[in-house]
Amino acid sequence: MRSGLLLCLLIVVAGVSAVLYTLGSISDENLVYGSRTTMKALKVPMVASVASSTIESKPEIIVTHRETPDAVKAIYMTSWVASTPSIRERLIRIVDTTEINSIVIDVKDDTGRIAYESDNVLIKSYGSYDGRIKDLKKFIAVLHDKNIYVIGRIAVFQDSFLPTVKPELALHNTKTGLIWKDRKSQLWLNQLNPIVWEYVATVAKDAYAQGFDEINFDYIRFPSDGNISEIDYGMASTTVLNKPQELNKFFAYLRKEVGDEGIPISADLFGQITSEKDDMGIGQTIAGAAKYFDYIAPMIYPSHYYSGYMGLSKPVDHPYEVVKYALLQGSMKLTNASSSPSKLRPWLQDFSLGTTYTPAMVKTQIKATYDSGLTSWMLWDPSNKYSESALEKE
Repeated sequence: MRSGLLLCLLIVVAGVSAVLYTLGSISDENLVYGSRTTMKALKVPMVASVASSTIESKPEIIVTHRETPDAVKAIYMTSWVASTPSIRERLIRIVDTTEINSIVIDVKDDTGRIAYESDNVLIKSYGSYDGRIKDLKKFIAVLHDKNIYVIGRIAVFQDSFLPTVKPELALHNTKTGLIWKDRKSQLWLNQLNPIVWEYVATVAKDAYAQGFDEINFDYIRFPSDGNISEIDYGMASTTVLNKPQELNKFFAYLRKEVGDEGIPISADLFGQITSEKDDMGIGQTIAGAAKYFDYIAPMIYPSHYYSGYMGLSKPVDHPYEVVKYALLQGSMKLTNASSSPSKLRPWLQDFSLGTTYTPAMVKTQIKATYDSGLTSWMLWDPSNKYSESALEKE
């Protein structure tokens, strides 16, 4: 009996030793993460199960997109406000209680910074993220649950960050060789550089992947002030720069790389472009943009029109007349270009400049939009304080 018992004991010890030796040959990494192939081959799946059960996983946010409303009625939200729940709730309440159905949020503002942390290799390599919106996907999901259409705004060529880390992408001064600055000392990316184009398209597609329903492109123009004659675009000195033609090439690129991927895209244009006969030296034309964008958003702020416009000594005091005339002129240009006036979705003024803007002045701009035969509009206030009494209640 003793010999038989001893033999059984030796067999058990040998078997346990063999198992321990085999497990000892598995790397720490496989033990922690539970390599399915290795564990299955050894027929010890419980090791993987135990290891994985100790790792807490956050619920994944499923990205969705909303269809573009027939009539977009939007307010603008800075990325700073979007990053602060206690403040952004004030704007969400406006949407909940009024006719507003859309919000425009900065993806990349004119500082050049990206508002959220991206996993995209190109974006990460530039270091553009500066820690603003830390819960973007969750925030957009909340907005979508409220049936709010979310538009991501990208300030394209005016960029005060990227030229500092990638100076070869910036406009330069022909006299000094340094990076060119406009009248306000703002920096600009080179409108003709294909690497800049690629970066912009990459940011746009990445923003859509985060949940934005539409991408709105702002500052899609050549500089309008400063020593423009001293700008070096990297062209041969004998080459004549055709600004509308060059911008249209960029617009065509965005259409192909972003719009043709099924992503709605819109373009912000100078308000005066709707009524002026030329590109005002910045390259923008209604007909040129309409060919490539789903929506055209002229910034029709009465405070930005010159004295004498429409024979008015102070256009800022005549919001109805300025907005209606500008939109009718823009509609005519789109019709002549065999495009649809319904593409127009103006930015309207809800901030004081040149005079104190009242809710009544905001409301009359909305009326002028409707009286021009259009249904969509967006309100702009850089401080994000909107005239709620100018809006219809829900």
